[in-house]
Amino acid sequence: MEHATTFLGIAQEKALHVFAFDFGRYAIAASLIAGLVWILKRTPWRTRQIQKRTATASDFRREFLASARTVLVYVVVSILVIWAIRHGYMREMEGSYGLAGNLGMIVAIIVAHDAYFYWSHRAMHHPRLFKHFHRFHHRTITPTAWAAYSFALPEAFVMALFMPAWLYFVPTPGIVVFTFLIIMILRNCMGHAGLELHARGWASHPILKWISTTTHHDLHHAGSFNHNFGFYFTFWDKVMGTEHPDYVAVYDRVTGTKPAPKSLVAEVA
Repeated sequence: MEHATTFLGIAQEKALHVFAFDFGRYAIAASLIAGLVWILKRTPWRTRQIQKRTATASDFRREFLASARTVLVYVVVSILVIWAIRHGYMREMEGSYGLAGNLGMIVAIIVAHDAYFYWSHRAMHHPRLFKHFHRFHHRTITPTAWAAYSFALPEAFVMALFMPAWLYFVPTPGIVVFTFLIIMILRNCMGHAGLELHARGWASHPILKWISTTTHHDLHHAGSFNHNFGFYFTFWDKVMGTEHPDYVAVYDRVTGTKPAPKSLVAEVA
């Protein structure tokens, strides 16, 4: 069967499939994390809720509809990628690098995406860009898993551009791309969960402290716009001096490791 080569032809051929995959992974991941949070709030873990404020029905509705709109942007970008592959502007890799090679490639994509996210996220907080790109996402003050893709259209395009840029330079097996996309949306939903899902002592552990937590991103949404820009890791925030100075204390308070000063409790209330 001959494949379509025009943008409209590819859209007719692939748009529904791409939408089903992208919206499906968002809906499944958000449902899993939101469901887990719902269950945990009915256990002693309810004390791990990071903010005193709870999200409203209006918050859920806005986040869900905006995320669906973001998926439409991802569909457009995906069709452009397919068009570029079919015209020879990008390389499609079939096969595999083997188990070790594929695992190494997944780690490499995550590290690269973390750097891309940190610097693009920080750039969108520039006063000249914030209003047009990122302010909509910050209408979410108390995050929920449904806020994972709650972007304005310009930010949605910025977020969507990482994968085409990676594929342009690095031939990547489909299984690696698939695995990365699943990890990415799960981490995104975890970062917006609103309830700390990581273990006590994580934020101060010599190794685990380099991996981001729900509290890390929640502090950013709670009003600390000049801190905590990272996604998977805390590396860039630590190196660039943008990690919230009281992050560890807030984390310890949330996880019950030790009480935090009243000023910090008020900050995330």
